[in-house]
Amino acid sequence: MTKRMEEATRLTRAGKLHEAMALLQGGMPEAKREEAADNADRDGNIFDGIWTVIDKESTVKKPASETPSSASDHASQMSMGGFSTGSFSNQVGSRDYKLYIPSGYHGQAMPLVVMLHGCTQSPDDFAAGTEMNRLAEKQLFCVLYPSQPMTANSSKCWNWFKAEDQQREGGEPAILAGMTRQIIDTYALDATRVYVAGLSAGAAMATTLAMTYPDLFAAVGVHSGLPHGVAKSLPDALGAMQGGTGPLGGGNKAKQAGWASDVPAIIFHGDRDTTVHPSNADRVAAQYSTSNQAGARVEQGKVPNGRSYTITTHQDAEGKSCLEQWRIHGAGHAWAGGSVKGSYTDPTGPNATEEMLRFFLQHQQATKQV
Repeated sequence: MTKRMEEATRLTRAGKLHEAMALLQGGMPEAKREEAADNADRDGNIFDGIWTVIDKESTVKKPASETPSSASDHASQMSMGGFSTGSFSNQVGSRDYKLYIPSGYHGQAMPLVVMLHGCTQSPDDFAAGTEMNRLAEKQLFCVLYPSQPMTANSSKCWNWFKAEDQQREGGEPAILAGMTRQIIDTYALDATRVYVAGLSAGAAMATTLAMTYPDLFAAVGVHSGLPHGVAKSLPDALGAMQGGTGPLGGGNKAKQAGWASDVPAIIFHGDRDTTVHPSNADRVAAQYSTSNQAGARVEQGKVPNGRSYTITTHQDAEGKSCLEQWRIHGAGHAWAGGSVKGSYTDPTGPNATEEMLRFFLQHQQATKQV
């Protein structure tokens, strides 16, 4: 089954949508299915964003939630800064996580950035590729990396395309929001400066969190992601990843989905992305287009000896940036400006990590939410 889905992704990426659908529905002749599976093995490629849940309940281990005594206790334990490992459980389910606490933490109310990895990735891989921890050490904020296990998704993708994982107080959003709140409370962090960002499937889930928990997150970063609510099944997901057109698209468009958010958003997407079609960046932006926007400007830029890019910035009535869309010319499906120490990174692009953090720290919730 995994080989079949891998090959369906490859076919979709090549624009062979009918063949992908036939393969998933078992309509492809046996000989061709075996050939497709052989091709998947030979290519060795696993692409982002479409894998299904293997097991939702029976095999998911639910370790006890972390129950430290106080923020001051943690401050004394974290004098050097570094990763700690924990687990969160609630009535919906459980997920492990890694948390980076900078050496400058002494119990004070710091911001928190939640980072959602893409398919096949892990917290360590995502941290290495984005280098968010390096900025956390310099600018003093904590970084939470939830981990998606293979027991929840065979390729460790966040299940952005499943209806049960697209709602408030249900599915993965409820687990991630509960984990975020627990970390805020445990370490006495600043609940008005909590942000979420992700890559690909993680970016799609970041947008879902911004839609379902706008009271928790002060801003969102979406890198190579998809809109919220435009897929309810695997065929929907394939269509959405390819731009929402063709037999698998189902006519899904952002505004038809009925979702909109006032959460400030910064969006990155390579215009040569063949895994998640670049048109998804516009569809994501449409979900954040609110009445608060008073004007827009377009700028061009280029990384020295690297990629050029176009930024479209929307401002609110006070002149503050509330929506930024970065189109990176010539870039594929990778974190812009990332380190080669991690997977799915493009060091020649603008530094998405630095730009996201700059954008995040401009925004703050009016009141603390717990």
